[in-house]
Amino acid sequence: MAVTVAKMTKSELKEMIESTVEKKLLQLLGDPDQGLVLRRAIKDRLARQRKAVVAGERGESLTAIVKRLELN
Repeated sequence: MAVTVAKMTKSELKEMIESTVEKKLLQLLGDPDQGLVLRRAIKDRLARQRKAVVAGERGESLTAIVKRLELN
């Protein structure tokens, strides 16, 4: 059923615009990887990296970065 804009009420037009904008934003900003399966090898690597960071073997503290970049 086609309705012209001239026959719409303000609230109907507003609702149509809001709905259209929301759909477009979700299309543009949504997660492109949603629904994909993460391979076991990647999960394992991420887990190892997390453990290394927690143990201080990887990464740099925020304090060290601020000091190094002279952001204080």
